[in-house]
Amino acid sequence: MIPRIKSVNDRNDYKLEVLFDDGKRVLYDVKEDINQIPDFKDLIAIDGLWKQFALDESRTCIYWNDRIDLASDSVYEYGKEI
Repeated sequence: MIPRIKSVNDRNDYKLEVLFDDGKRVLYDVKEDINQIPDFKDLIAIDGLWKQFALDESRTCIYWNDRIDLASDSVYEYGKEI
């Protein structure tokens, strides 16, 4: 089953606090993706892009544009539980 996201909050410093439908809450550090995935570098390079994240209609993806997104299952697995 794909975990569905209930809410996403910006914690600054390229971290997201994500709450899932099952109650699990994680802190996901996007800096690791920025350092490893070329398209993610735009989150730093383009002023204001970081603040423009959104949740897709199915609530299984956080995205910024058509090239930068995070699947909910990755966030669920690799986020630090808080």
